[in-house]
This record gives sequence, structure tokens and C-alpha cells, in this order.
Amino acid sequence: MSAAESLVPHPALSRRRELGATSARSLLLTVLGEFVLPRAEPVWTQVLIDVLGLLEVEHKSARQALARTAAEGLLVSDRSGRRVRWSLSEQGTRLLTDGAARIYGFSAATRPWEGRWLVLLVSVPEARRQLRHRLRTRLAWAGLGSPAPGVWVTPDPSKQDEAADVIADLELTGVASSFVGPFGAIGEQDAVVAQAWDLAEVEAAYEEFLDAFADADPGTPAEVLAHQIHLVHAWRRFPFLDPKLPAELLPEQWAGTRAAELFDTLHSRWDSRARKHWQHLVSTAR
Repeated sequence: MSAAESLVPHPALSRRRELGATSARSLLLTVLGEFVLPRAEPVWTQVLIDVLGLLEVEHKSARQALARTAAEGLLVSDRSGRRVRWSLSEQGTRLLTDGAARIYGFSAATRPWEGRWLVLLVSVPEARRQLRHRLRTRLAWAGLGSPAPGVWVTPDPSKQDEAADVIADLELTGVASSFVGPFGAIGEQDAVVAQAWDLAEVEAAYEEFLDAFADADPGTPAEVLAHQIHLVHAWRRFPFLDPKLPAELLPEQWAGTRAAELFDTLHSRWDSRARKHWQHLVSTAR
């Protein structure tokens, strides 16, 4: 029996609809960030193939994901006879370190809100659609929302430096301005929030996360490893989806609070056993 055949599927998760569009490459990045990055040790191809097999990724798709990730400059390989092992490149290490900081920092409690907003005005012509898309993607990743064309807002003024870096990177400094201060006497903050972010969509995603993992109870070490990877993989998208607004601007009984608590609880519960089984796979593959 091969190592892949000995890995037990995860029935609790397979009965539920996948959270978002899952690809072999994105699952591979989750595995790399969760287990390869912290140890900073090369991993044999077969270990990665077997673990992706545990996640129900076909052998061919797993190899394609490895090749694609290497072609993007995130992995480097070295050969020992017919065997190949993989290490993170400097670029891959930076990318996954940043991702890990966002993933694990995102579930932390927010600081008390001082009632101040950052407002960013950026003028990009409609004809420059690719530039507009890059600006939208990067500002949304930073947690800003757009209540009107050319206007971006966040109730976290500390995001100003990150927004400035995005603006400078895209060479838009000459057509951008920022303002920081409290909300004025005209209009309602709740209306701005509703225009800038689709919180109903975000909350639906959190409810789906809660439904998928609330009753998860893996038994074997292989099941624990699979659940841990799926847990982190599902949580990875929330720093992009959720602007993490202060409680004063959120609906009552916000599902994101319960989801963050569940993520922290399950990750802590499964972490030691998942890493122990990962190390077992790495050791037996040598």
C-alpha cells in the first residue's frame, strides 16, 4: 500500500459544499504556508503529492500545481537521483510569510475605534481598465471599500501608509488625495458602509464557514491533517472579503466574530497532531 492509499479521506468535509473555488495550486499554497514555511526544510515531491491526494486532488493535477508554482518562481527544486525535493524560493517565502501574517492576524480582536475615517480620492480614466482593476484589487485587499467611483474609504486611518504604497506602486500619486477625520454632519455612516461593502455577502460566507466546520471532529492523524489544511484554506479568503470594520459599524451578532472564534479554537486543537503527522510523512519519505 502506498502512502497515499493509507491516508484516510475526510468524510465530514466531503459531505459539504466546498468553500469557494478550490484549485490544486491554491491548496498547495496552503500546504506550503502551513507546513513547509515554518520548518524551512526541503520536501520530497511524493510528500506533497500524497498530502494533496489526501485532499482529493488527483495525481496529475498535483504535479501540474507543483510545476506551475515553480514556474511562478515560488518554489525551487533539487534532484537526488530520480527523486526531486522542493524548497521555497525567496519570493515564495516572502509571499507566504505575508499571507501567514494576514491569516493569523486577521482573527485577532479589533482595537477600540476612535471614530475616524480615511478617505482616498483616486482619479483613473475609464479607458485604463487594467490599471483600475489593479487599483481595485489592491485597495480591497488592504480593506478599503468604494462607495462611489474614484472614492475609497476605511474606518482604519492606519491603512493610509499601505494605501500610499499602492498608489505609489501604480504611479498614481499625482492624481490621488487623502483625508483623515471624523464623519461629518451630513448623511449616515451606515449608508456609507452599505455603499462601500456588501456585508450580507461577507456574512453569508462566514455562515458557510461555520456550517462546514462547526461539527468537524476528525479522528485519525490523517483526518486531522486534512481538516487543518481545509480549515486554513477556507479562512485564507476572509482577509480579502472582510474589511474588518469596528463593531460600531457591523450588524448585531456578526457571524464573523463567531467564525474567528471557531477558527482559533479548531486550529489550536488540531495544530499539534497535524504537524506531528506531517513530520511523520516527511520522515518516512526519506
